[in-house]
Amino acid sequence: MPDAPAKNRTRAYGWGDTKSAAAAARGLSGKEYLTAMMQGTVPGAPMAATLDFRLAEVGDGRAVFVCTPAEFHYNPIGSVHGGLAATLIDSATGCAVHTTLPVGTGYVTVNFSVDLVRGIGDGAGELRCEGRVVRSGGRIAVADAELKGADGTLYARGTATCLILRPEKA
Repeated sequence: MPDAPAKNRTRAYGWGDTKSAAAAARGLSGKEYLTAMMQGTVPGAPMAATLDFRLAEVGDGRAVFVCTPAEFHYNPIGSVHGGLAATLIDSATGCAVHTTLPVGTGYVTVNFSVDLVRGIGDGAGELRCEGRVVRSGGRIAVADAELKGADGTLYARGTATCLILRPEKA
């Protein structure tokens, strides 16, 4: 006989104005923009609020996100959904590329792949996803990332290819 249904859990969160964030991005280099986001002077991405992760470090060709998995990250079989690792890797690789871009230049991810190396359980603690630019050319940039626990355990790794969107010349 199945157990009685569990009481539903709830979670509330908010996010900043994405239009003001996009407007700020157009006037800053990628590194300046991400630094402002990390410092809270520019609103962060709504996706980061949804999944409760944050930008922790930026450098030249480098970006680090951190997240502590919680029950709302779980899949139906009681482990952290692989989509969390994929989102962190996509964010870290894309933002690593963004740190290298001058004012008025953007990017889009055109391809990314993720290798889920180990399942993430409730005892993982804080996870750190570090993205690094491997190569950045005139139109294409490639970055990789690793998702690790505080003890150095590798949970996932991935790569991304980004298309660099240079401003149109008048």
